[in-house]
Amino acid sequence: MELWELSARESIRELIAGYATNVDSGRFEDVVQLFAADGTLEPGGRPYTGHEKIRAMFARAGDSLANWPEPVVLRHMTGSVTISIESSERASGRLYYAVFMGHGLDHWGHYNDTYCTVDGQWRFEHRKEFRDGVLPGGWADSMAQQISGS
Repeated sequence: MELWELSARESIRELIAGYATNVDSGRFEDVVQLFAADGTLEPGGRPYTGHEKIRAMFARAGDSLANWPEPVVLRHMTGSVTISIESSERASGRLYYAVFMGHGLDHWGHYNDTYCTVDGQWRFEHRKEFRDGVLPGGWADSMAQQISGS
């Protein structure tokens, strides 16, 4: 393994950690900037492509959290990160996540990611979420019901 490849892997791990910590802190504009300008975030099978659509999706989630009836504590835990380097400008990865809130474990699943470089920085090109489970009555369950109109 060459030095540039090790550097790419570490930069991608920082990208993943930056996503989690910025979401947890409500710094949604910082999250948006972790995506390529034409990048896609796909939670629950609903793709949001481009910074404006990703920003709007996070604004809706932020509004929902602001109206959540308990104090908002949000912590993403990620693990089992695998990264496949395709070139010095492209890579893919997969990782598991669990989201804890004040009431405990709220939802969990995994991400399939593709990464690219933009001006020498690793960014998400496509982040697809697969929600494997959700706490009935929890925040993610509430959001899913709002989206589906239930």
